[in-house]
Amino acid sequence: MRDVLFVRKICAVTVAAALAGCVLTPPPAAGDLQKQALANTTVPGSWKSGGSAAAVTERWLATFNDPALSALVDEALQYNADLQTAAARVERAAGFLKVASASLQPSVTAIGIAGSKSGGGGGLEGVFLNASLELDVWGRVRYGQSAAEEDAAAFAADYAYARQSLAAMVAKSWFVAIEAGLQRSINQEMLRSAGSLLNLAQERMRIGNGNEQAVADARATLANYHDAMRQIELSREQALRALESLLGRYPAAEIKVAERFSPMPGSVPAGMPSQLLERRPDVVAAERRVAAAFNRVGEARAAQLPRISLTAGGSDVSSDLIVLKNIDNPVWSLGANLIAPLYQGGALRAQVEIRSAEQKQAVAQYASAGLRAFGDVESALAAERTLRERAVILDAAARDNERALELSQTQYRVGNADLRAVEQRRLALYAARTSWLRVQSEQLAQRVNLHLALGGGFE
Repeated sequence: MRDVLFVRKICAVTVAAALAGCVLTPPPAAGDLQKQALANTTVPGSWKSGGSAAAVTERWLATFNDPALSALVDEALQYNADLQTAAARVERAAGFLKVASASLQPSVTAIGIAGSKSGGGGGLEGVFLNASLELDVWGRVRYGQSAAEEDAAAFAADYAYARQSLAAMVAKSWFVAIEAGLQRSINQEMLRSAGSLLNLAQERMRIGNGNEQAVADARATLANYHDAMRQIELSREQALRALESLLGRYPAAEIKVAERFSPMPGSVPAGMPSQLLERRPDVVAAERRVAAAFNRVGEARAAQLPRISLTAGGSDVSSDLIVLKNIDNPVWSLGANLIAPLYQGGALRAQVEIRSAEQKQAVAQYASAGLRAFGDVESALAAERTLRERAVILDAAARDNERALELSQTQYRVGNADLRAVEQRRLALYAARTSWLRVQSEQLAQRVNLHLALGGGFE
């Protein structure tokens, strides 16, 4: 009877302690975190570099209207090794969350024994069961579980950003490879024109209307274009290998790419700067890590307080060697444990200081991620505006060079100019087209950068 009363008292004390246990303090809200981390940053109501305040566009990959590019992105998402590493990190974080959650459940163990005595006959046999449950009075286990949940959310956001970054890298590599092929075609035309100039200079010197300096200049020009062709060929091969590596293929520089660029999509709505921090996955990941660090501080503080656990056990033992007198068999027991860390040389306090420092570090990293996000968008918007203006200028320059070439060809036909002037105008036209092609490629790449900076989805 006294044992029953004792068990009842223990249960009453432990239940009361559990009911009086602490409620977890939640991590700082997003708005409060932004004020703390970006205390010296005044977020404007609209982007300083321009951009529509409409909602950010999703499925940006489809705006390029390039099925071949979309297929390559799908292939990269399936086979890219770096992305598979990021996916494994998400699975690992989910495993840690299960481990942390398990601490909130009862722990049950079983021990079985069997033996025999020399000379035959029965020995000692028995089964022992033990169950225990820690009453998370101060929230230590719950803080740990919450930290694991936030870690899992952070890795999931990292994975989402890794997918977006991979899609962006595939798209930009695709555009660079196309540009390299187009540059090669232009340079081939420039080589033919430079060769014609050299032949003309040599013919003029042969008939006495030229000199050796003109021949040397023409030969040097041709050599420069041959060198440029070697550089273009190498750049093209490197672009193809980079694209193949992203796809998980062997980098053989054999992948087929389009012969021309897809049309430039229309303008992109950029949303509001204040919405960016809640939309970009890398910033969301940094915010979740702040929350995880906050919970680990709470976990370290709670570890300084006593731990209370409920225990239950049972055993069923039989033996020919031991006579169990006046004891019921099997035997059951209930109880409670209290473990208080009285003195550990300051280790527990040091853990609190370490976790607090990690929280400060997480806040600083969140601030860095936020400022980087703002900078990425402003830079992408400014680059897009500048490239758009350059495209107009270079398009006009290309048209003017085309007109100048037509005029020089007319003058040559009527005898007012020689072929050398015609070839020089043609080279100037090719140079203008090369610059225009470079701007086209940069426009497409910067459009991809803008989508990535805004955190818009591509699927």
